This record gives sequence, C-alpha cells and structure tokens, in this order.
Amino acid sequence: MSTSSILAWFEKRRKTKTLETAKNQITKSIETIKDLNTAMVAFSEGRKEDVAKSLNGLFSKEVEIDELRRSVNEELSKGSLPVKYREDLMLLVRRLDMMADRVKDSARSLKVLMGQKIPKEITVALVNSTGHLLECSAALGECLEALGTDPSKVNDCSRKVEEAETRLDEEYLEIKSLFLKYDKEVGCAIILELKDLAESLEEAADLCEDTSDYIRTLAAGEE
Repeated sequence: MSTSSILAWFEKRRKTKTLETAKNQITKSIETIKDLNTAMVAFSEGRKEDVAKSLNGLFSKEVEIDELRRSVNEELSKGSLPVKYREDLMLLVRRLDMMADRVKDSARSLKVLMGQKIPKEITVALVNSTGHLLECSAALGECLEALGTDPSKVNDCSRKVEEAETRLDEEYLEIKSLFLKYDKEVGCAIILELKDLAESLEEAADLCEDTSDYIRTLAAGEE
C-alpha cells in the first residue's frame, strides 16, 4: 500500500519527523504478514529454502519495526504534537506493534517446525489461516488509507477486516479439531508448537480487528 496518504489525517495537523517514522513502522508491520503468508505457502509445499528466505525477510523487518517504535516513542515523549493527537498516534502505533509481535511469534513457531513431517490437512488449514490474516491486513491498510483520504469509507473497510477475522476464527476451530485427529500420528511436542502457531495467527487477526475499530473511532470524530 502507498505510504503517501497513510496518516494524512494526522498530517493535516502538523507534519513532523514523528509522523514520518510512524508511517514507516505501520507499513512494515503490515508487510510482515505478507512475508509470513509466503513462508507458510512454501512450508506447505516443502520448499525449505523459500521458507527460510521469507522468514529472514520477516525477521529483518521486525528489527526495523523495533527501531522505529523506539524512535516514535522518543519523538512522542518530546511533545512535538498536540496532546490529543499525540495520544491518538501512540495508541494506533502500539496496536500495530502488538500485531507485528504476534506475527513474529507465528514465524518463530514456523521456523521451529521446519523439517518436521506435518499432515497435509493441517498445513493446508494453516495456509488458509495466513491467507485470511493477509486479507485482514490488506483491509486494515485500506482503513488507514481511507482515514487519510475519505473518513466516510472507514466503516466499509473496517467491515472487511471483521469478515476476514471471522473466517480466520472459523479456520482456527477447524485446526484445533485437526490437532485431536492427528495427535497420535504427530506427537505431543509438535502439536504444542502447531497450537502456538495457530493461536498467534488468531491473536494477530484479533489485533487487526481491534486496530480497525480504533481507526473507525478516529474517523467518526472527523465526520
């Protein structure tokens, strides 16, 4: 998604280094989900080198996100924005940072599982889950774009986030049933790691939805 209009809503008040840094953090947080989805597809197809390449890209972005978060917090502490908008921006960035953390947790679990024999039915379900999470993040990006260009459209974009999150929730329940089905075949240790992976994906989607709800609140104040 374009970075030119992200947080234009905030930029109307005052353009600062803080906003530029926050835009980069937000963009990279959403991009990590693309890397995770690519890695999961490669994992399901047994392409270990491609899995490693995508995960390395994700972890590299996570390092940048951490650095950007520290920069944002430092700039916000200086009070270069009015208090109200500083708090709005801080809360928005914090939500996206939490989402990126859950994505990182998912990636770590996937890395641990590399080389393990996982039933195809489970890997397909995990690919579907990351696909739904990718839909969530794409719709969240649309929410951010709409906040900066047309706040009246934020509700529609937020609804897309909710729909994708609901699909992931349904897939999550299916995955849990598969854990019971393949428990003896796969073994307890692998099932526990798969459980952590699935839960992190579900939590990331929840944070996507929570962030879109917050953006909708911000947009409502502009209408």
